[in-house]
Amino acid sequence: MKLNLTKPIVFFDLETTGVNIGTDRIVEISILKVFPNGNKESKTWLVNPEIEIPKEATDVHGITNEEVVTEPTFKELAPKVSEMIADSDLAGFNSNRFDIPLLAEELMRAGIDFDMKTRKAIDIQVIFHKKEQRTLSAGYQFYCGKELEGAHGAEADTNATYEILLAQLEKYDDIENSVDALSEFSTHGKRADFAGFILMNDEDKEIFSFGKYKGRTVEEVLKENPGYNNWIQNADFPLYTKKVLREIKERMSAPKKKMTDEEKLQALQQKFNLR
Repeated sequence: MKLNLTKPIVFFDLETTGVNIGTDRIVEISILKVFPNGNKESKTWLVNPEIEIPKEATDVHGITNEEVVTEPTFKELAPKVSEMIADSDLAGFNSNRFDIPLLAEELMRAGIDFDMKTRKAIDIQVIFHKKEQRTLSAGYQFYCGKELEGAHGAEADTNATYEILLAQLEKYDDIENSVDALSEFSTHGKRADFAGFILMNDEDKEIFSFGKYKGRTVEEVLKENPGYNNWIQNADFPLYTKKVLREIKERMSAPKKKMTDEEKLQALQQKFNLR
């Protein structure tokens, strides 16, 4: 089985100091880049997180403070990571909810902008859970018939994730072999940001998913309470969430485009259901 690609796709996995997207840091990153012609490029880095790795995290991935103290910081590695993923869609295991948001935070913290507008994301865990409800190690055994040696090591988990996706495509005839279809299938719901603080409603408008304005559109809230954006910008929210809010605010402030006669006619036809 070969992935049907129109552009490169990057499978990646992070080992971290914890699970808080806003405050925890990467201690290991592994990237497997797959090109449309089937060629692959891979790289794995240990990372000095510049904060202490808690024992609870070390118990999971085995990486200690002593191992990373002389390794480069993510800020030093960020240009290489950004270059490697620049032209690619992204894929991982639980990546939509954790790895992509945390990677975005680290890149933006290092002064490198990150955006998903031109990318698709495939979360292999979502496909797996929709189909089988298992963990990565169990998924590797189920789909590939192998024991996952070195589980919770970024490189082993990254390569296993890639192999599982190929095996999923072999197993399930109803999953289309395209990045668009896989991205749609592996997404639980449409989010405007990674962390899920801002969702998209049925009309494709951004809404808040938390707090006193939960369920209300962002534009409506910012018009009613302009200070709410300032509060979020200065509070402990992920950098990408703050970026999304700034972009919405800028969009609201942009001059309204004057409608052409043809656009006015189309609007009237839609309003009155005319043909």
